[in-house]
Amino acid sequence: MGYDVFRGSAYTQAPRIYGGQALGQSLVAAGLTVDRDRQVHSLHGHFVHPGRSDTPVDYHVERLRDGGSFTTRQVRAVQNDRTIFLATASFQRPEKGLEHQTPVSAPATPPEELPRLEDSLSEEELSEATWLPPLLTNIGVEFRFPEEYPRLVNRRGESRPPRQRAWIRTPERLGDDILVHAAGFAYCSDLFLLSAALPPHGRHIDTPGLQLASLDHTVWWHAPFRADEWHLYEQHGYRMGGGRGLSRGYLFDRDGNLLASTAQEGLLRFRD
Repeated sequence: MGYDVFRGSAYTQAPRIYGGQALGQSLVAAGLTVDRDRQVHSLHGHFVHPGRSDTPVDYHVERLRDGGSFTTRQVRAVQNDRTIFLATASFQRPEKGLEHQTPVSAPATPPEELPRLEDSLSEEELSEATWLPPLLTNIGVEFRFPEEYPRLVNRRGESRPPRQRAWIRTPERLGDDILVHAAGFAYCSDLFLLSAALPPHGRHIDTPGLQLASLDHTVWWHAPFRADEWHLYEQHGYRMGGGRGLSRGYLFDRDGNLLASTAQEGLLRFRD
């Protein structure tokens, strides 16, 4: 495409681009301009305009800094001459230091012992689940829920704490490139996150009159990992007000090691 400009296409069959696509492809574009001895540790993105899935997206990378330890890139995702997404990515040369982490909230049933979502629903639930086919075919993320699927609880109008968990992974093997696996999780990290703010209100993302859209999204990587292996994604809805919701996410491996953290603010506006 030209110097530091890269083109990406949509995976989803939905009319609009899935937010994780902009996150993952922006990270790959930034990483292609960075020395391979440096690994991404943070990605901060703002969703400016909705993107269309039937039109390619061009990612323009600006080299902001190449320091002794850190490298910074800004990425502008452009579609039809309009910026739809802005991101800043930071990469670091690996180094050792003090370590501690927040523990996982509770043990979770291993994903191999959990059913697929479509196999866990009753015939009545399946007949009413018009949202299920798009979820299974448009996103391209494999998931298992150690607790009841939050969407079903919310559809019953039950109020509960703003917390949900899912085992997630990419459905296809991704090779051994660390950057590709980081981008794979960036892609997956957008899934379900904003909806974690809804449970206390007994609402769900299909509630009539709900206007939902991601405003910004951040990922921090604490250690390299394979996005094509199962990891537990724990999500908390920290705040809801002013028509916006704030959620945080934590990604753990099977041994309880915290591998990545996320944050997302989004529009959660209810209209009569």
